[in-house]
Amino acid sequence: MERIQQALDKAAKDRAEVRQQSEQGVASDTRPGSDRQDHQSTMSIRYNRTRKIAVSEDTLDRNRLVAAVPNHELGDVYRMLRTRVLQSLRENSWNSLAVTSPATGCGKTLTSINLAISLAMEVVHTVLLVDLDLRRPGIHRFFDYAPEYGLSDYLFNDVPIEEILFTPSIDRLVVLPGRESIRNSSEMLRSPKMVGLVNELKNRYPDRLVVFDLPPILAADDSLAFSPYTDAMLMVAENGATTSEDLDKAIAMLRDTPLIGTVLNKADITGREPYSAGTEKNS
Repeated sequence: MERIQQALDKAAKDRAEVRQQSEQGVASDTRPGSDRQDHQSTMSIRYNRTRKIAVSEDTLDRNRLVAAVPNHELGDVYRMLRTRVLQSLRENSWNSLAVTSPATGCGKTLTSINLAISLAMEVVHTVLLVDLDLRRPGIHRFFDYAPEYGLSDYLFNDVPIEEILFTPSIDRLVVLPGRESIRNSSEMLRSPKMVGLVNELKNRYPDRLVVFDLPPILAADDSLAFSPYTDAMLMVAENGATTSEDLDKAIAMLRDTPLIGTVLNKADITGREPYSAGTEKNS
């Protein structure tokens, strides 16, 4: 509990600093182009060498990436989620969203991927899906892809981002995968190098939306550590498994972060919406 409280305090402090910089129009030391940015600048990142991988429709269907399967019966569910998410992002001039859950097993990574795919189906913007579940990176597995490099290689070995990114057989979608587990993940999520990278990813292209897949919030303090650097959060709960107590705890821990809604995963959605809208600020 002490570690969680420390994470809460640190997240609140970081978010206040980010908000102050935004209001004053003063960028942080890790912003792209800052004279005070260290040698680990992300300004040199180029995306014209993004690796292209072929992903068959059978792979998409087998791994439940239903938003990319034509005429799938669940496609409308993610299109509905996409519409609600886009409304919130546009109303607030946001371009980044992090997805988390109270505990493991809720399906937040699958939700992140399908949401990113659905967002990429809109022709007015591109989408970058970032695997920030540093302890258990797994987005690449849903595409049956074994990356040579992952985010850990950028953070520790200075492997250029353009050598890590890949695009599946889905227009306008690019993925920044993980590879190896990182033990000190919460510290790395708010490290200067990570913050500089996040600023670069969010600000490089005006028509880009960024979706971050984060670990469960009650399992570790990673999501709290990263919360100041995303515009908003989306919570994924598991029908029949997530207790109201755990959901309330998870939402309370994000009290300083805009929560745009909650997705009820693994539910019988006949006759009801699997999404409930949140407020711009938690109370």
